[in-house]
Amino acid sequence: MYFAYFYGVKYRLFLILILGCFSVVFSQENQTQTLLKVKTLQEKKIEYNKRNNGESDGYRLKIHFSADRSKAKEVKTKFDAKYTDMITYEDYQQPNFVITVGDYKTKLEAYEALKKIKDEYPYAFIVKSKIRPMKLN
Repeated sequence: MYFAYFYGVKYRLFLILILGCFSVVFSQENQTQTLLKVKTLQEKKIEYNKRNNGESDGYRLKIHFSADRSKAKEVKTKFDAKYTDMITYEDYQQPNFVITVGDYKTKLEAYEALKKIKDEYPYAFIVKSKIRPMKLN
């Protein structure tokens, strides 16, 4: 009787050890697959950035557009003087000169910035655009 009990305990202990070893092996295999997926995603992101010159999809605020170039430059200069923390862009989209502001990843970020300038620029609105990545200090 004692022998049968002891044999059963050894058998159970052996099973627990074997199952424990398998779980460690499978978890290491899963971790390896995860690392490969991360590396693949990083490579895809690098390739995407090379194709798009580092620009990505995002939002800007359009504060002015008109056919008068001097008026557009005046608006840009005035905006730059008042809002030094926001980047301004001057583009020509035939037949208008367009002044856009900021580089926002999400529409919510753009909306927060729009609320800050809406009193002075009531006709400003959010537009989809290619944005430049933020510069790190």
